[in-house]
Amino acid sequence: MNKKNFNLDSKYIGILPIVNHFLSRLKFKELLDKYLPPTAEQSKIDPAKALGVLVRNLIISRTPLYSVGEWAELMVPKLIGLAPGQVSLINDDRAGRALDRLFEADRSAMLTELVVQMVGEFEIELEKFHNDSTSITLHGEYLKADGHPERGKKTLVATFGHNKDHRPDLKQLLWILTVSEDGAVPVHFKVADGNTQDINTHIDTWEVLRRLVGSPQFLYVADSKLCSRESLNHIHRCGGRFITVLPQSRKEDGLFREWLLAHSPRWAEVTRYPHPRLKDGPPDIILGLESPIPDADGYRLIWFFSTHKKQRDAKSRQDKIVRALKELDRLKAKLSGPRSRYRTFEGVSQAVEKILKETGAKPWLSYLIEPWQKEAYCQERRGRPSKDTRWRRKLKLKFGLSWEPVEEKILKDASLDGIFPLLTNCYELSPLEVLIPYKSKQTLVEKRHDLFKNTLEVTPVFLKSISRFEAFLFLCYVAITVHALVERNLRKAMEENKLKVLALYPEGRDCRAPTTARLIEIFSNLQRHILLKEGKALQIFYPELSILQRQILKLLCLPASLFSAGF
Repeated sequence: MNKKNFNLDSKYIGILPIVNHFLSRLKFKELLDKYLPPTAEQSKIDPAKALGVLVRNLIISRTPLYSVGEWAELMVPKLIGLAPGQVSLINDDRAGRALDRLFEADRSAMLTELVVQMVGEFEIELEKFHNDSTSITLHGEYLKADGHPERGKKTLVATFGHNKDHRPDLKQLLWILTVSEDGAVPVHFKVADGNTQDINTHIDTWEVLRRLVGSPQFLYVADSKLCSRESLNHIHRCGGRFITVLPQSRKEDGLFREWLLAHSPRWAEVTRYPHPRLKDGPPDIILGLESPIPDADGYRLIWFFSTHKKQRDAKSRQDKIVRALKELDRLKAKLSGPRSRYRTFEGVSQAVEKILKETGAKPWLSYLIEPWQKEAYCQERRGRPSKDTRWRRKLKLKFGLSWEPVEEKILKDASLDGIFPLLTNCYELSPLEVLIPYKSKQTLVEKRHDLFKNTLEVTPVFLKSISRFEAFLFLCYVAITVHALVERNLRKAMEENKLKVLALYPEGRDCRAPTTARLIEIFSNLQRHILLKEGKALQIFYPELSILQRQILKLLCLPASLFSAGF
C-alpha cells in the first residue's frame, strides 16, 4: 500500500458545539442578518459570517485581529459558521470591514433585542441589578479618537481621565456594565468617553433597565458614584429602589464618626460570614446600627461594623505609615548627603508632602524641617594647594528632617476602623437584606470586569480605528454574555442535582464554582480527524468524550452527539 496517497485532516472542535448552542439560543446570527446594512460591493464572505468568527474567537481564545485567520484554519469550518473554502478568506482586512458594517448598524436596537431574547429564552430574573464601571486603557496616541463623526455617527473620545488601572499616563474609554443578580448575566453595557464621570451615567442606565423590566420595581445596586442627589432623587421619584454606599465626602459621614466617638451605641448583630480562606478561622461578625444622623435627603442610612474590615483597615493604615517612614528615611539620607540637590526649605517641604500624599500616611505623621548652615572651604584659584594657597569660607544651607506619629489621630481612627455606611430608600428591608446585595453580590459585576479584561484580554487593542473598536466592544459584550450564560446554567444544574463540587481542576481536584474559562480548557483537546485518500474521505474519526466531559454535557442538558454531528 502506498502511504503517500493517504492524508489526515485534523481540525479542532474544542468547546465550539456548546458555544454554538448558546449563540443559537440567543439568535445571534439572525440578529446580524437583520441589522447589518447591506454592502455596496459584492463580498466574497458575508460580513455576518466574519463577525461570527470573531465572536467565537473572543469567547474561546482571544487572538489579535491579524491572526484570526490562522486560528480559523485550525478549527472545524462548520463550527465557526464557514464552508471549507471560506476559511482562507478570513483575514484582518475582511474582519475590519465587517466591523465597519457593525458600526454602521443600529447597535442600540441590536442590544435591546439581544437582551430581550436572552431574558425570555433563559428566564433571567430581573429583580436586582448591579452596576459598575471600569476603564479601558489604551496603549497609543489615538489622535483620531476625538469624537468626530464617521458615516453619520458620533465616535468616542479617547482621552485622559480617572484611570482605574492606575495608568494616568494613558488614554482611556469608560466601560459601564450592568448585570442581573441571577447568574451575573450582563443585561446592559455602554462605552463612554474617557473623561466621563460615573455620576453622570446612572440615570441613563436606570432608564434603560426600567424599559427592559417594564416597571421601576427592581433593586438597583451600585458603588458610591451613584450617591449623587440628582441620581438618587430621580430613581426615588420614579418609584425605583436603590442601595449604595455613602462616600466619605458626604457631611453625614463625618458627623456620624464624631457622634460615635462621643457615644456608646448598642450595635445589633446582623450576620456572620465564614473566613474566606481559613476553614477554622474567625468568622466575620457584622453588626448594624440605624444612623442617628439622618441623611440630608431623608433616605435610610444604616451603618455596619465588620470585624474583618476592622483588621483590614488597621493593616492598611500600618502599611501606609511603614511605606511613608521608609521613603522619609531615604529623603533624610539625601538631605544629609554631600551632594544634596535640595537648596530651599520649600523644595524639602514639597518632597515630604509628596511622600505623605502618595503613601496616604499624611493624617498620621507630622514632620519638622530644620535648616542649618554647614561650613566649607574652597580654593580661590584652581590648582594643587600649597602653603601659599588662599582659601575661601562658604556656608552651605542644609536641612534636617524629623518626624513622629500623630498618636491622637491614630487612636481616633483606630476606634472607627471596620465601619461603613449603606444608603437606601428601601425601608421595608431588614439590615441584613440591605447588606447582602451590596457586600455579597456587588462583586458579581467586578468579576465580569475581570473576565472582560483578563480572559477576553480586551487590551492591548489591535485596532487603530475608533469606529471599528466600538463595534469590537459590542462583540466583547456578546462574548461576556455567552460566558455568563454557560456558567449560570452549569451552576444552576449543579444546585438542582445537589452537586456541591465538580472535579474540574487538574488532578481531579474539586471545583465549587465552575467558570466557562475552565470548561474551555477541559474541552480544548477535542479534535475531528478525516482520513483522506487522493483527496477523498475514507473515514471520519470523532473525539471520544471523557467521563467528565459527558457529565458537563448532561448537566447542561446537551447531547453528546453535538460533538459528532456530521462535521
